[in-house]
Amino acid sequence: MVSYSSQDVVLETDSGLTIRSQTTIPAPIRDALKLSPGKDRIHYQVIAEGKVLISRLENEDISDPVMDKFLSFLEQDMTENPAHIVPLTPVLMQSARELISDIDIDLDAPLEGDD
Repeated sequence: MVSYSSQDVVLETDSGLTIRSQTTIPAPIRDALKLSPGKDRIHYQVIAEGKVLISRLENEDISDPVMDKFLSFLEQDMTENPAHIVPLTPVLMQSARELISDIDIDLDAPLEGDD
């Protein structure tokens, strides 16, 4: 367990909590932790007296068992069946575009449920 005192604090700031229990990490904190939005992950530790330590989760610390199994499956299939690896041709790309042509995605829409 990490222990610290108020003398250890080098940066302090606040942020609000949305109705969906979300918050934006303030820019000074993102900069101090060298966080890249959409790329990095953060780790939370709840300590005594309702305090939370937030730290940058190093990429090697990130493990997703489902993704690991899927990547292992892909690796095995690519090794055992190299003929399955084919380039993405313009015809295949057009076919993929047609499959999703009727799907509307609004990246600015609010998230629903547990999104």
